[in-house]
Amino acid sequence: MFLSVVWLGVLGAVGVSATSSLDPRWKADARWNSPSKTEPAPTIDKSRFVGTNGPNFEVNNSNFKFIGTNAYWLTALNTDEDVNSVLSNISHSNITVVRTWAFNDVSTIPENGTWFQLIANGTTSVNLNETTGLPKLDRIVSMAEKHGIYLLLSLTNNWNPLPLDNITNSTSGSGILRRDVGTNNSFPRNALSNDYGGMDAYVRAFGADSHDAFYTNETIIAAFENYTTQIVTRYVNSTSILGWEIANDPRCNSSIGATPDCTTTTITNWHARIARLIAKLDPNHLVSTGSQGFFCADCPKVFQKTAPPLPGPSPAANSRRQNKGVPLTNKRVLEERKEARKKTRALKIRSEPSEGVKVRGKWVATPTRRQEAVGMGSAFDGSTGVDSEDLLSIPEIGFGSFQLFPDQNQYAPDDPNLPAFNNTLQAGLDWIRRHGESSQMFGKPVSLTGFGLVTQDNAPSFVPFNSTVAPFANDQFGNLTSSPTQLPFGVTDQQRNDAYAQWLQQGIFSGLAGMIQYQWGQGNLTALNGTAISPVITENGIVPVQTENGISPSDGYSIAGVGQESAETTLQGAAQQFVPDT
Repeated sequence: MFLSVVWLGVLGAVGVSATSSLDPRWKADARWNSPSKTEPAPTIDKSRFVGTNGPNFEVNNSNFKFIGTNAYWLTALNTDEDVNSVLSNISHSNITVVRTWAFNDVSTIPENGTWFQLIANGTTSVNLNETTGLPKLDRIVSMAEKHGIYLLLSLTNNWNPLPLDNITNSTSGSGILRRDVGTNNSFPRNALSNDYGGMDAYVRAFGADSHDAFYTNETIIAAFENYTTQIVTRYVNSTSILGWEIANDPRCNSSIGATPDCTTTTITNWHARIARLIAKLDPNHLVSTGSQGFFCADCPKVFQKTAPPLPGPSPAANSRRQNKGVPLTNKRVLEERKEARKKTRALKIRSEPSEGVKVRGKWVATPTRRQEAVGMGSAFDGSTGVDSEDLLSIPEIGFGSFQLFPDQNQYAPDDPNLPAFNNTLQAGLDWIRRHGESSQMFGKPVSLTGFGLVTQDNAPSFVPFNSTVAPFANDQFGNLTSSPTQLPFGVTDQQRNDAYAQWLQQGIFSGLAGMIQYQWGQGNLTALNGTAISPVITENGIVPVQTENGISPSDGYSIAGVGQESAETTLQGAAQQFVPDT
């Protein structure tokens, strides 16, 4: 039985207001107190907010295109000075959009670090503590505005796996390092992108037994709508918000399995409901889905129509983007793949060396519930529960989103005529092109909200989205867990940079409105024991209480450390090209 949602106060540090609407310029200063009821409402200049014009974003009546980066861990930083430093460095790299989590759910109040919402025993409560709660997000929004950065705020996460055991800093019998994401240990909460709470945190707390209950159970939906209302109304008048992302990578399956009843229409209908709520609460900001962008041409549709493509601004005369305006069909996908293989055979690319690198593309986060359509694959058959074209057709969805993670998703069958890296590169180019065509056909902006490749240097830190295990981690003696004869996992730094450069270029040519790399990395941060930015343990096993040598969290995609400068240069180069049409 599901209990009603109850808003609690906890020891005076937690408070809730169903109509909380702090000015996004929040300061610890009386000048920023809420205006009295007798004061007139401020005049809003709508042109200062990010809007849309056909398949383009628009600000101040001009096209707005951007290169962005992900920093899901932004709210987990230990000081405001660190937040300011990160945003300053990002801005100096010509990056204008940062995607980050606007949620941080816990099932028990942690001893250390940030948390925004307690979800436990069928109740929820919001943390308004100045240091650890939502006021911290207020200050981040204010600092982003100072640095000329727009924030894309995600309201929940599909992924929230629990640790496999209580091992905190050792290896299992199979040599795999297990990462315990509990509170106050050597792998602390918020170290991974999937341990900030999310959908399954609600499902567990309200006693449901399937992931898709998050999309269908009225009590759970009400709890999420309450939190969404708290966050969205807080920043209605902030011009530093690009838009609201309903969820990161929503789909039928997660760390808790789905029922056979979960389909693409389940996910679409839920998005439509939440999008209507946000649009009603906040008429100033755009709403997006946050999905991986999977297609399903043959799935039943809730909103998608078969009408001709919506008209939009014509591409510039010198633009090389494609706008075929042809609806996606399984037949078309298979014919294009067949034609591509003919070309690779003709060019005899099979003789090219693979450079001994295997980008595996096998870390599919959860198994699908039904067999793939023949030759299509899970990115096109609807088995994840996502139909990106139907989602883009929801009236209140202002722009579409998709992601590109070849280490964890398979976007097309490998071409046997191509080396492994070339398959990865080509799959990304095709994936970006298809979403560019979708943007032109539906007349709405589409943004690549997360793309990344795991490098060989980052392989020991790589943790798949639906896992707490780093399968390629070093053991306690510094030796790779894989055998000496096994090829290293991941790409070289140069291959990563080549792929990023070509994917970014393809996005420009295909008419994407924005592209956001995953993820930013930075050192010289304040490290506090038991937080996401923890001090490095000394050779003598001593754990410092606080240092200034902390490094931002990484789940395998961070650009901090080796190869950082070249990766940033690649992003800067794209940012200089990614300008409005003239």
